[in-house]
Amino acid sequence: MNANAKASGEPIRLVFELARADHPRLYDDLIQFPKGTKRINRLRVLAYDGLISQVAQALFAGQVAAGGTPQTSGEDATPLTNDLFGPSLKE
Repeated sequence: MNANAKASGEPIRLVFELARADHPRLYDDLIQFPKGTKRINRLRVLAYDGLISQVAQALFAGQVAAGGTPQTSGEDATPLTNDLFGPSLKE
């Protein structure tokens, strides 16, 4: 990847095959949805949730490594959420 691709914000197109033998839990989750938009959106949600949890783990580990107590609530806590369990959107 070059610097121009990062800065431009161009859409990323992905085409791949996923076999159950590669990632059984992911396969089982995605196969529940019909081909197309619903399956793609589910994969998008799972990827974003994974990214959020990865960032949260890094922040948590950084706080522990610095000798502090990780903040899980209060003003100083990092609000990492995608509001997955929040109220549904009005269409």
